[in-house]
Amino acid sequence: MRTREFRQALLKWYGNNGRDLPWRHTRDPYRIVISELMLQQTQVATVLPYYKEWFGRFPNFAALARASETEVLRAWQGLGYYARGRNLHAAAQLVVDRHGGRFPRDLREVQKLPGIGKYTAHAVATFAFDRSVPIVEANTARVLARLFDLRTPIDSTAGQRILWDRAASMVPSRTAGAYNSALLDLGALVCLPRNPKCGICPVKKFCRAKNPEALPIKRPRPKTKILVERHVLTMGNGKLLLAKATKRWRGMWILPTAKGSSKNQRAIYRAVFPFTNHQITLEIFSEPNRKIDKRYRWFSKNGVESIPIPSPHRRAIEQLVANA
Repeated sequence: MRTREFRQALLKWYGNNGRDLPWRHTRDPYRIVISELMLQQTQVATVLPYYKEWFGRFPNFAALARASETEVLRAWQGLGYYARGRNLHAAAQLVVDRHGGRFPRDLREVQKLPGIGKYTAHAVATFAFDRSVPIVEANTARVLARLFDLRTPIDSTAGQRILWDRAASMVPSRTAGAYNSALLDLGALVCLPRNPKCGICPVKKFCRAKNPEALPIKRPRPKTKILVERHVLTMGNGKLLLAKATKRWRGMWILPTAKGSSKNQRAIYRAVFPFTNHQITLEIFSEPNRKIDKRYRWFSKNGVESIPIPSPHRRAIEQLVANA
C-alpha cells in the first residue's frame, strides 16, 4: 500500500464529494458524542432531525446530566436501542461529576464512560481534538477489508485486531479528522455493501480485492428467534392504563402484560417488528378491568404524548385509541 498516495487521492475526492453533515461543523466533544451515539446502528437520515432537536432540550453535558431519565428517553424515542440513551445520560452525569463538565481527552478515561467503547472514544478524539487515531466501524471496516483483501471474519477477535492495526498504519499524523471522515464517506457513498461503485472509486488502484462484493467476511449470523408478546388495552374515563417497563425497555411505559386468560381471546391488534436477532409479534387484547398496583399508572391523551413509550407500543396505542 502506497499510503501517502492513497491518502492524497482519498482526501482530494472527499474535498469534492464529502457529505455536509451538521456534526462536521463543530469541534465540540459534546455534540460529537451525541452524533456518534445516535448513529450507532441507525441511518444518517433518521438521526438528522433528532440531532437538531436534541440541543434545544439538552445544550450541554450539564443540562443532560440534570435531566430525568424519563426526559432523556422521551427525546430519544424513535431512535431505538434505548440503552444508548440511558448510557448517554449516565455518561453526562459522570462527565459533570468526575471531570467538571469537560469531556476527558485521555482515551482510557473516555472508555470508562457508559456506552463508549474504543470506536466512539477514537471518533471523539479525532473529530473533536484532531488526534491521530484510527477508527473502525461498519463503513471503514468494509473499506479496509476490501483494500487489503482481508479473509478473516471482521467480527472475530482476530479480524478486529487486523482491522485496527491496518487502520492505525494509514492514519496521518495531521488532518486525521478529515482523513477519517473521508474514509467513512468512501464506505457510505462508494464502497457499498452491495453493488459497490468500483468504477468511480477514487482509490480503486490501491484495492487488492478480486471480488469486492464477497467482502467483508463475517461469521454466520445467529438464527432469528420468533417471539410472541401479549399485552392488554385497559381504558377508563378517557384514560389509558400503562405499566413501567423493567426489562428491554427499562424506564419507559408500555401496555400492561397480558395474563394467561387473555390467550383465549381474540387479539384486537397484531403487528410484527424486529429487535436485534428477534422477530416479535405484538398482540394486544382488550381488558376492561385490571387490579392496579404501583407498577401501573393512568394517563390522559396529552399525558401519553409526553412520556417515553417504545415505538411498537406507541403505534398500537395510537391506532387502538383512535378506533375506540
